[in-house]
Amino acid sequence: MNFNFPLLKPIRILLFPLSLLYALIILLRNWCYDRKIFSSTSFNLPIICVGNVAVGGTGKSPMVELLIRTLKDRFPVAVLSRGYKRKTRGYALAGGQTTALDIGDEPMQFHSKFPDVAVAVGEERIVAIPQLLHDRPKTRAIILDDAFQHRAVRAGLNILLTEYANLFTRDWWLPSGDLRDAPGSYRRADLIVVTKCPEDLSEDQRRDTILEINPLKHQQVFFSSIQYGLPYHITKGDTMVINDQMEVLLVTGIANPAPLKKWLGEKAGSYFELAYSDHHIFTIDDLHYMIRRFSSMAERNKIILTTEKDAVRLIKFRQELEVWPFYVLPIEPRFLFSEQPRFTDLIIKFITNFKPSVEAGVHV
Repeated sequence: MNFNFPLLKPIRILLFPLSLLYALIILLRNWCYDRKIFSSTSFNLPIICVGNVAVGGTGKSPMVELLIRTLKDRFPVAVLSRGYKRKTRGYALAGGQTTALDIGDEPMQFHSKFPDVAVAVGEERIVAIPQLLHDRPKTRAIILDDAFQHRAVRAGLNILLTEYANLFTRDWWLPSGDLRDAPGSYRRADLIVVTKCPEDLSEDQRRDTILEINPLKHQQVFFSSIQYGLPYHITKGDTMVINDQMEVLLVTGIANPAPLKKWLGEKAGSYFELAYSDHHIFTIDDLHYMIRRFSSMAERNKIILTTEKDAVRLIKFRQELEVWPFYVLPIEPRFLFSEQPRFTDLIIKFITNFKPSVEAGVHV
């Protein structure tokens, strides 16, 4: 059992009975899908699912962005997400006036960075996919964001992410642990990506991790680390370099800021963190508190830094942000052991070699 939050460990232990109940429900649900008591639907086009079996930050958004960058100039692709914590319901396609409140922060991030790519949200993906294809009939492939545990839609290619420091093999069911799906569900994946690895991961560590995951014969395991780009101003776009003479106020509202804090600790002279809950909807009072906290910092060479996911929830305060050194840190996955080309090749071949099933579009 792997507890990620030491201070919460006693509470999580007390919740152990609830974990057993949750596990029973999920195992029963999966059994019903496996026995075809619950039906799954496939569609007549390539669908790529990106997801995990645990809650928290395994790097789904950077992986979706990597897929978009890889595919958008080759095929008309679309992204479909649930739109977590948005203020709307039902199907919605991102447009020129869309905000994070309309579709959620992660889909808004995709839409902001790739405005020519169709980005849609819908709680029921089985209902949203036909609507998306109606709105974008030339779509050649769909990327399902955070959908591995949702089995109503059968994806043609499943990419499962698991964090190196918290492999699903060492975790436990919610709420005592972080697993929201059965550990054995990894068998449904086609590609497994171990994310947030150390840059200097050794061949021995790689081999030991693969042995622990115990992939099936058809499954391929990849390893990736985090690659941070140059911070850019949230409204003006100009970039800068963080150095050891700089003081940083870090603003985060993400599930797992630990890798970011580690990186910042190595780059900046010092930093302070204002940590909010994952997907936090920032208010003007939050912004005013950030500014007061920033103004109280003694160092003259200082900035405010946030993540791209948080930036899409802060940009509504554009006028206030204009006058402050408020920067956004981009992030990308970097494949280790020179395996990026092989990963890309597998994705492209899946789309180009896709053959619709005679059962596609009907319940099976």
